[in-house]
Amino acid sequence: MFKSLVVSLCLILHPVHLTMTSIDYVPENDSLKVFLRMYYDDFLLDLSMSGENRGIDFFNSGSQDSKEVMERYINKRLIIKVNKKQLDGKLYDLEIVENEVKLGINYITSKKPGLLTVSNLIMTGLYNDQSNLIIIKVGNFEEGVKLTPEKTGQTFKIK
Repeated sequence: MFKSLVVSLCLILHPVHLTMTSIDYVPENDSLKVFLRMYYDDFLLDLSMSGENRGIDFFNSGSQDSKEVMERYINKRLIIKVNKKQLDGKLYDLEIVENEVKLGINYITSKKPGLLTVSNLIMTGLYNDQSNLIIIKVGNFEEGVKLTPEKTGQTFKIK
């Protein structure tokens, strides 16, 4: 009962449904460094919709189990393909400050992206006004896009 009261209060306090993701290509090790920010209360609701009910303090513990749950969530909801090959992300940073989750995720690729496809399904089944903002940076190429429940993905041609 207390958890639902806390989550309900948090929903009232932030009416914006938003995530922000930056994706940077790191040529030295052929990887994509991804930084993701989202609201913690929204994340917990979205996670529970997939059948993973976790307490409000579960992710603050820093346990291996909490990192694995977060990594599974991200790999199901933030789908990144480089040159049509889907990549799996590895969580290297998880920080929760007040009601904000900050994640660092690394995706290893075999070569520089010529074609980069990003699908962001985070909270798209939860809120019809969800906005998932994405910024891609590969060398001199930089582009941003707003993804929504109606438009969950975009392919970028990198020159």
